[in-house]
Formats: sequence, structure tokens, C-alpha cells
Amino acid sequence: MIIDGKQIAQQLKEELRGQVAVLTGKYGRKPCLDVIIVGQNPASMSYVKSKIKATEYCGFDGELIQLPEATSQEELLRVIAERNGKDDVDGILVQLPLPKHIDEQTVIEAIAPGKDVDGFHPSNVAGLWLNQPAIVPCTPLGIIALLEQTHVDLGGRHAVIVGRSNIVGKPIAKLLLDKNCTVTIAHSRTKDLAAICRKADILIVAVGRPRMITADMVKQGAIVIDVGINRLEDGRLVGDVDFETVAPIAGAITPVPGGVGPMTITMLMRNTIECYKKRINK
Repeated sequence: MIIDGKQIAQQLKEELRGQVAVLTGKYGRKPCLDVIIVGQNPASMSYVKSKIKATEYCGFDGELIQLPEATSQEELLRVIAERNGKDDVDGILVQLPLPKHIDEQTVIEAIAPGKDVDGFHPSNVAGLWLNQPAIVPCTPLGIIALLEQTHVDLGGRHAVIVGRSNIVGKPIAKLLLDKNCTVTIAHSRTKDLAAICRKADILIVAVGRPRMITADMVKQGAIVIDVGINRLEDGRLVGDVDFETVAPIAGAITPVPGGVGPMTITMLMRNTIECYKKRINK
């Protein structure tokens, strides 16, 4: 089974578009997401264009703020503070990575927690782990939505996550624990990674190393979620999983591109709507 993230994301965006139309009619204004990008990183520019396209499709308002590479940290914080203070701005997204002279954590913490659509603010991270109201990072939310499409009962399954980032590895571990999975987090220091991966009923890979996971590392019938997106020298995009060899073994697998990526953007739209509803109903 190929888990078609592009198709699933489109279906969800249709639902969100309908929600936005109803909410706009009820409350008299659209959800608003402002996106800030510093510099001209080609990959970041591509991601931002996809996000803006999705906001337009779903019927949001919003502004794209493009700042020069040389923008100071103080100036970026000023722009964020201005958006924090606007009642008609529901979500603020600062595209990462930032230029090296800007401290990412300082910028993340400057965004008002209630407008932090990425779910990276320490308040939202704490809320996730303490089972309190929180904005959850978009990629982990998208992964859960993809797993639900397999109609497999996650309770009691052994999930192995390769990668321990704050953006994917750690939050998806918590979401899977909430689904009653037994969770193992593996990483670059894990001994005998192949043996650990072969124990997985659900294998989630987010390390940024092209085709790192090969057929001998995957259990027959496992669900494989490939979060990686890597560009080869010939221009092709591939994941962290060697799709051609793993697909015949897996019970279900996400392709790259067209798997997790579209779901991440769709969950960003969903998070923005949730922020909007909380602000409207204050």
C-alpha cells in the first residue's frame, strides 16, 4: 500500500476550505497567517511558496514578509512583536533555518504561544508533554493522519523512530505514546540500528540521510513513514528510505515526494484555524 500523502492532504484541505467559509460567514473575518522569511535560501523559498499557495486555497488572509539576509535579530524580533500585537493576525510562522547571525531559539520564543502555528514555543512543547492544551508541530500531526489512513489499530504496536529532533522525532514519540504504542527512539549513536528497526511494526525515519534505511532493516509488513527529503546530485528528490527495495516488504509506505510533505503544510493550515477559533472565542 502506497500512502498517498498528496491525495490525503488535498481531501483535508477541501474540508478546511469549507470550515473557513463557514467561520468567515459566522465571525466576519478570515483566519490570518503571516509568514516571515529572512534571506533567499532556495529550499526555504520553495517551502514558503507552497505554504502561501495553501493559505490562498483555504481562503486565509495573510502577509508574506520577506526580509534581507542581513536583517538583524533585533529587527526580526521587532517584526514579530508587531504581529504579536495585531488582533487580526492569528498565526505567525518564521521559516527556518535562519541566517547564522540570528539565534533560532530566541526567535521561536518571541512568537506569542497562541500564534505559534509551528508548535515550537516552549509553552506548546510543555503542553504537549503534560497533556495540556497545546499547538502540536505540523509534521508529527501529519504523520498521525497518514497512519490513521492505514486503518491499523496503533494500540500495542512497536513504533521505532529514527531521529530525535525537536521538530519531528520527540513530538511524534509523544503522539504515538498517546495512541498506546510502545515507542523506541533511535539515533546516530544507536548500536545495531538495523536490528532495532527490524523490530518495528511502525518505522518512522527523519534523519536527512538519503536512502539510509534499506530492505534488510525493515520487518515484513511494517508501516514505513519516510519524513526525509534529500536532493541528489542529479536533481532527484529521495527520502531517507530506499523506496524501491523497501516498498515490496512494507505493508504500507509513504513516497518521497508526495508523502509526508503535503501533510505538513495541510496541518499548518489546520493549526492556523485552531489558533483563529481560540482567539475569536476568547
